[in-house]
Amino acid sequence: MNPKIVKLREEHAKNKARITELSARNRDIEKQLRGLENTEIIGLVRAQGMSLEDFFTLMQAQGPAVATIPNINEQEETENEET
Repeated sequence: MNPKIVKLREEHAKNKARITELSARNRDIEKQLRGLENTEIIGLVRAQGMSLEDFFTLMQAQGPAVATIPNINEQEETENEET
């Protein structure tokens, strides 16, 4: 077999493995970012002396962008199905 083909197949396999590794790392980073952002938001809300319900009411008053509070269990199930 042509040595160039063998070399390209090896490089392709190596790149595919690296892409998989980096994709997994990116998912992990996104989860960490989301967690830190959520913690910061909760801290800001608590610093204002607001309850979660008060915050939700405030967000609803801002516009239709916030319709419901996401169910954490449903969110985790969706993330688990993606992997």
